[in-house]
Amino acid sequence: MHIETQGHGPDIVMIHGWAMHAGIFAPLTRELAARFRLHLVDLPGHGLSAQRDGPLDLAACAQQIAAAVPRALWLGWSLGGQVCLEAARLQPARVRGLVLVASSPRFVIGEDWPQGVSPEIFRQFGEGLRSDYHRTIERFLALEAHGSERAQSELRELRAHVFDRGEPALRALCDGLEILDRTDLRAALPALTVPSLWIAGRRDRLIPPAAMLWAAERSPGGRYLELSAGHAPFIGHATAVADAIAAFATELTP
Repeated sequence: MHIETQGHGPDIVMIHGWAMHAGIFAPLTRELAARFRLHLVDLPGHGLSAQRDGPLDLAACAQQIAAAVPRALWLGWSLGGQVCLEAARLQPARVRGLVLVASSPRFVIGEDWPQGVSPEIFRQFGEGLRSDYHRTIERFLALEAHGSERAQSELRELRAHVFDRGEPALRALCDGLEILDRTDLRAALPALTVPSLWIAGRRDRLIPPAAMLWAAERSPGGRYLELSAGHAPFIGHATAVADAIAAFATELTP
């Protein structure tokens, strides 16, 4: 995996969401790089990561990143949050704390989990990727920005940079949808050995804030922050997100 390092200070690993790359964090990295050393990950099949034909596997990604970076605070957005949770479960000694941004331990609804999206949404995206790749990505970007009080500016930012590092591999996109559709990490939350900060967007149409509040309340040392944002709060509210991360980081055990 391609991992870019920039900045100075305590270490933070940053992991992007589905179909994206680490460059999408630019508004947030500009805020954080003066205070932290950032390790910006491009997941397999995304951005500058060379592994274009291999599978995207949650546990393998978590283990590979943990082996490549120092012990750090791990930050994940959307799908990246599930990679972070898996790393905390499998490699707790490598993780100082977790920041989950617009992410949930389970993305799809179920009989005992009303706080998600329909599995049909991920299946529709999977079918769309094979018939009209670019239109499907465009639909997903619109869904990410939808509901935000700054929806148009956030959508422009996402559109402008989604392919900055090349197009993600089709196999990685399909594997990512499978992860989002099937992963359920709720049972792992009470066993977390590090504190966590859950940053939700009040207007998020993909991850209900209630799902993140539920997760924070069941995670030892869990904290919850809700911003008036959509699914990408680090774009329209970069300063608020950065300040919350910095305050959280000061509380972590050295």
